[in-house]
Amino acid sequence: DPEVVKGANGLEGEEWMASPECKMISKDLKAVLEGLMDHLFGPVEKRWADDYFPFTQPSYELEIMYQGEWLEVLGCGVVHEEVLQMSDRSDRRGWAFGLGLERLAMILFEIPDIRLFWTQDERFHSQFKEGEITKFEAYSKFPPVFKDIAFWLPEGYVENDFFEMARGIAGDLVEKIDLIDEFTNPKTNRSSKCYRLSYRSMDRSLTNEEIDALQDSLRDRASDIGLEVR
Repeated sequence: DPEVVKGANGLEGEEWMASPECKMISKDLKAVLEGLMDHLFGPVEKRWADDYFPFTQPSYELEIMYQGEWLEVLGCGVVHEEVLQMSDRSDRRGWAFGLGLERLAMILFEIPDIRLFWTQDERFHSQFKEGEITKFEAYSKFPPVFKDIAFWLPEGYVENDFFEMARGIAGDLVEKIDLIDEFTNPKTNRSSKCYRLSYRSMDRSLTNEEIDALQDSLRDRASDIGLEVR
C-alpha cells in the first residue's frame, strides 16, 4: 500500500535501508517466506543470512535444516529503488524472492546430490514419472576424496564467496563443503574457520594427485577474497 510507505518517499541507499518502512517490508518478507517453508515441509528450523543481489537492497538468503545440514532454499530482498524507478513505479515499495527449485526437489524426492539433476544416466531418470513424488534410490557411486583447508577470516567475511570460489576452481567435482572447526585467538581476537571439501566425480574415480592440484589452486586463490590460509 503506497500510503503505508509514503514516509520513505525519496529515500535511497543507507537512508532507505535504515527507515522504518524498509524494516517493515523486510519483516513482512521473512514472515511470509517462513510460512511458505512451514507449509511445504512442516515446522522446520530456519536461519537467515545477509546476501547480495543486484536488484534488491537489503538482500537475504534463507536456509532450512534438512537431514542434519543447513540447506539453502531461496534468495530474496526488498526491491531496489532503482528497479522501481526504471519500471516507472517509484511510488511503490515491495519485495521479491527466487526459489531454488532444485533444492526443493532434493527434499521432496530425497535426492542427496544436486549434480544428479544434470546427469544423463538412465539409472537416475528412469526413477521418476510426471505427477508422482517418489523417493530416490541411490545407485553405485565412485568414492569421494576429502581435503581440508583452514584460514583466518577478514572483516566482513561472506561464506558464500568462499563456496563460489571453490566451485569456480573445481566445478562439479565439489560435492559439498562442511565447516568442521572454528577458532578465535583470545590474544589477537582473530577468527579462523576450517572447512572439509568433499570431491567426487559422478562417472570416474578421482586421484589424490588431481585433487591436490585443485586444492593447491584453492589455497593460492584464497587471498583474492582476503583469506589468509593457515
